[in-house]
Amino acid sequence: MAPMTDSGEEMYALVERLYPLCRSITGDGVRATLEIVDEYVPLRVHEVPTGTQVLDWTVPQEWNIRDAYVADSAGHRVVDFAASSLHVLGYSVPVSATMPLAELRGHLHTLPDQPGWVPYRTSYYKPEWGFCLAQETLDAMPDGDYEVRIDSTLADGHLTYAEHVVPGQVSDEVIVSSHVCHPSLANDNLAGIAVAAFLARALVERTPYYTYRFIFAPGTIGAITWLARNAERVERVKHGLVLACAGDPGRLTYKQSRRGDAEIDRVMRHVLPASERPHHITEFTPYGYDERQYCSPGFDLGVGSLSRTPYAGYPEYHTSADNLDLVSPEAMEDTLALCREAFAVLDRNRRYVNLSPYGEPQLGRRGLYDALGGRSDTQQAQLAMLWVLNLSDGEHSLLDVAERSGLPFGAVAAAADALHGAGLIKA
Repeated sequence: MAPMTDSGEEMYALVERLYPLCRSITGDGVRATLEIVDEYVPLRVHEVPTGTQVLDWTVPQEWNIRDAYVADSAGHRVVDFAASSLHVLGYSVPVSATMPLAELRGHLHTLPDQPGWVPYRTSYYKPEWGFCLAQETLDAMPDGDYEVRIDSTLADGHLTYAEHVVPGQVSDEVIVSSHVCHPSLANDNLAGIAVAAFLARALVERTPYYTYRFIFAPGTIGAITWLARNAERVERVKHGLVLACAGDPGRLTYKQSRRGDAEIDRVMRHVLPASERPHHITEFTPYGYDERQYCSPGFDLGVGSLSRTPYAGYPEYHTSADNLDLVSPEAMEDTLALCREAFAVLDRNRRYVNLSPYGEPQLGRRGLYDALGGRSDTQQAQLAMLWVLNLSDGEHSLLDVAERSGLPFGAVAAAADALHGAGLIKA
């Protein structure tokens, strides 16, 4: 993993702050989350009214919840939303009733194979109500009547998402997208939100080539809403990355775009092995996070997905065990470092034209060889210059040069800078 810096601890602290909030695809929990993220990177928040048509979908009613519980005959809260937002089925309609356990069981969700864990369940588009609890809690509940209360509202309102833009030298964009709809799940996706926020902060420290647009939106419906509202901007999106599950101890996993040969795919296939990190690269599938929206055939954007252990790939996924103990500052720092390395390559990759293509130009009289004197990597640097000169035909990028030559991208980019400075190549 990357050496630890203060960023790892700061990202973990952000996850800790966000963890208790009850998030969903709409509502005040999303707004509260974005207000906190705004303290780290300034956000432009968008509110899209209920009923708005977004591609083939419609923005749903807004859901908010104040309290919920199941209490026994003595008034003891056996299941309590105040203890964890996971205890309520997401988007539960309001209910106030007393019923026997036999009737209540039809509205209770557990994980029999993990009796100590509480599952995460939702019912976004079908009016339902329910509670999630540990199987061992259910097993300890005696027959009898229980008071059931869900103090929620489901009414016309808004879907909320936010953006942060890091201006670049060109208007072509790289999008970085993270979903903000899950409640108290640390890895999925508070770690992704934290890494995205700190990646934005890192990019602000320099003037990048591309314009970077960070999107913090509810999963599926949020990405669809963004695409529907940004049809005129989509053609500017040249590359993209969905960040999710960025803080667990697993190896890094990159899921390629639908294209498979998008530049972000090639960059990740180069950077991950070069970094010598344990990693896995997978083919695109139309299942997972919001890469499936950005990569839908009508858009077919060059957007991949980066995680550590991928979607549904770890036992704690969508359960109360996806808690603050599952994520670590070290893992988030490592994910952030990989993103910075990949974007450095993406941002620097160019095509050049050799201005002296007939025969090899004399590098010595231009001081290029002399500038390398005494360097430990002199031979590599000279070879990189020759490769850049040979492949600077307007068709090959610096990444092409690095891949074909087997040289580090950094050496190739440094050679291009030197040759450009000497007037031998132009972009």
